[in-house]
Amino acid sequence: MTTDTPSNHGSRDTVPGTALNSTNLRVLAGLGLLLVAVCTVATMAVTLTDAISDDGVGGAFVTAGFWSAGLAALAGVAALAVPRRTLVAAQYVLAVAAPLLALMD
Repeated sequence: MTTDTPSNHGSRDTVPGTALNSTNLRVLAGLGLLLVAVCTVATMAVTLTDAISDDGVGGAFVTAGFWSAGLAALAGVAALAVPRRTLVAAQYVLAVAAPLLALMD
């Protein structure tokens, strides 16, 4: 008896062309590391501006901003090694959050 079901059911050959493969995720992770560098510089600039204009003491949000930038870099390196969509998304979210957290101080 034969069935009419396709023989490649569940095969990776049926992945749509818009799906992110490991090469695309690694490229996005590499570009994300550039974003992390830019956001780290922006966090430093916000911190220095806050130090000059205010009392010169960084608060908890400045510390959280730098932790966020460091964790974004760690997520980016991990995404280069093991390309996962969640790692790349976490990298971008943490990178953008870094200067925003520093601005909250």
